[in-house]
Amino acid sequence: MQNSHEQGLVEQFFLFLKLEKNCSPHTLSSYQKDISDFFTFAKGLGIEKAVSVTNESCFRYLTYLFDKKLSRKTVSRKISALRSYFRFLERENYIQENVFHVTHLPKQANKLPNFLYETEMEQLFASLQGNEPLMQRDRAIIELLYATGMRVSECANLQIHDLDFSIGMVFVRGKGRKERYIPVGAFACEALNMYLNDGRVKLSQGSSASNEKQSLFLNYRGNTLSVRAYRTILDKRVKAAAITTKISPHALRHSFATHLLNNGSDLRVVQDLLGHESLSTTQIYTHVTKERLRDVYINHHPRA
Repeated sequence: MQNSHEQGLVEQFFLFLKLEKNCSPHTLSSYQKDISDFFTFAKGLGIEKAVSVTNESCFRYLTYLFDKKLSRKTVSRKISALRSYFRFLERENYIQENVFHVTHLPKQANKLPNFLYETEMEQLFASLQGNEPLMQRDRAIIELLYATGMRVSECANLQIHDLDFSIGMVFVRGKGRKERYIPVGAFACEALNMYLNDGRVKLSQGSSASNEKQSLFLNYRGNTLSVRAYRTILDKRVKAAAITTKISPHALRHSFATHLLNNGSDLRVVQDLLGHESLSTTQIYTHVTKERLRDVYINHHPRA
């Protein structure tokens, strides 16, 4: 347990993250646990204050994390959280040096994103036939996720008025309260129109809550569709389409980016559409598209 002064510094840091950095509740919760875990470890070394943390104790903590068999991704997140906290303390002149600045983060494995090929997407859409309310809803969801590349959490927060069919755009509230407009293709607009004018009208009859009346996607009770339900829906529809690849709703986002790049889109355009703050985050998709580049080279270069 930290003393009141140390606890006050932590509270100031989280106020800074919330107000100035617009961090999400999920990020704040993760940072809070990461910082708490470190100071519990540090107490075992006889360290009670942040100003007493040394380079040696940082490296000992890094060793401790790896001894616990944590993944490189988890270790990197924990060290990043501590690096941010100590940077804040350095800025506030509470410490002279950010000791975590020289703690090297473990190199991440180049894990390629899971995605569906264009033929598999066509197979999936071909299976989404029928005019039942839930089928109309599921077709609209999958069309929209693939057409825009938005996150499932962003889709779950959509309201009816976020759609503008006159210009074919959707207004999205992303991570860190960042907002963006994304174009919506003709196929997705058609599916959404059908759902809004028929399927959703029938689903909404099951709820009288005013906030549910504005949510774009509803469950069979007429309530807002939960984030978890999107996985269930996609699992069901992929299985029905006889696609053997096991994918998550996020795979539609990966498919969106991969197919855009395969068809010649600029990487920075994809970055903006996905809502990535850094171009390096978007560059993971260039590894996927190398297969496409190789095919183009072999098929078109005269001496390939």
